[in-house]
Amino acid sequence: MPLTLLWLSEQKHAISLARIIHALKSDGLTVCCFSIIIESMGNTFGQLFRITTWGESHGGAVGVVVDGCPPNLKLSEADIQPDLDRRRPGQSHIVTQRQETDSVKILSGTFNGRTLGTPILMLVSNEDQRTEAYTEMITKFRPSHADYTYEAKFGIRAWPGGGRTSARETIGRVAAGAIAKKILHGQFGVEVLAYVSQVQNLKAEIDAAKVKLADVESNIIRCPDSAAAAKMIGLIEKVRKQGDSVGGAIEGIARGVPAGWGEPVFDRLEADLAKAMLSLPATKGFEIGSGFGGITLLGSQHNDIFRMKGGRVRTLTNRSGGIQGGISNGEPIQFRVAFKPTATILREQDTVDSHGRNVKLKARGRHDPCVLPRAVPMVEAMTALVLVDHALRQRAQCGK
Repeated sequence: MPLTLLWLSEQKHAISLARIIHALKSDGLTVCCFSIIIESMGNTFGQLFRITTWGESHGGAVGVVVDGCPPNLKLSEADIQPDLDRRRPGQSHIVTQRQETDSVKILSGTFNGRTLGTPILMLVSNEDQRTEAYTEMITKFRPSHADYTYEAKFGIRAWPGGGRTSARETIGRVAAGAIAKKILHGQFGVEVLAYVSQVQNLKAEIDAAKVKLADVESNIIRCPDSAAAAKMIGLIEKVRKQGDSVGGAIEGIARGVPAGWGEPVFDRLEADLAKAMLSLPATKGFEIGSGFGGITLLGSQHNDIFRMKGGRVRTLTNRSGGIQGGISNGEPIQFRVAFKPTATILREQDTVDSHGRNVKLKARGRHDPCVLPRAVPMVEAMTALVLVDHALRQRAQCGK
């Protein structure tokens, strides 16, 4: 009888072991060895630099476990807190007024201010919960929100604040991203930055090559174009007073990425960036380099011409967005992420409840009229997490 040794490792979905074994036996095979490791059901991201986020919007706390961080990295809460402050609610009148300090605590993985190479657990307490604002949503599904799909999948959901579907889950990502940015800057000379480039139809004029963090942080919308920023803020204020919401776009840039990061075929660098960005709440689109605009060009117009400059290969243009064949080419990595209008709005809408009845819903609570200002550090975090993972993979495989 033929012998089958079956090894399944790091699968991203639950696997019916009985079904697989039955299929093998039906083919006259004998299953001798079966070893399986299942990831934590979509809550883990990365390969060598891995994070697992945990917690719900109105639970006791939220946070992250970071595994694979190199040892001997100087690290304290002070390295993490600035990015969490940029993400936290209540920071201006155009974001949700939930009042949270979002003070981070590192509970493991460091000793005397340095990383140990062991898992790093970071925790942020939830302090300003108002569960009563969500009682109507116990049975009523918010249009375009994940209320219905979570219940359809699990048969149960944490209705206060949306549970894991809340943007509060991203605290863990931003905390882990702060570590990733520290590694990228200190060990590889890479800078990661993001900014708001568009709100609804209002577009900013920004020179991505010159923009600095101070430019991004110069106003509450986090748009380096001050004239456009003023118009964007005015629009968000208007929409908020109407009990509605508005979307837009965030541009991300990574400078100093060397040629060679990224893996062929399925782990292309832009593919991992796309997955990272589209895993963020409210995202609906991703494009890199010329993106969808590139379809209007001919190949002769779109190609980035190579030239030697400063002793290395450079391109005269950057329509590829710094990535070719899934591997970085040494030019700045530039991309754009589309965010939809916030699903929870303070206007009455038609919906359906958990009993299958057509009903009305007027949401209460504190919600962002536009997610963009607080999403900027989220985009930076996910960019850094992708890049540091590929940097470590490149070092492990190619020694550089």
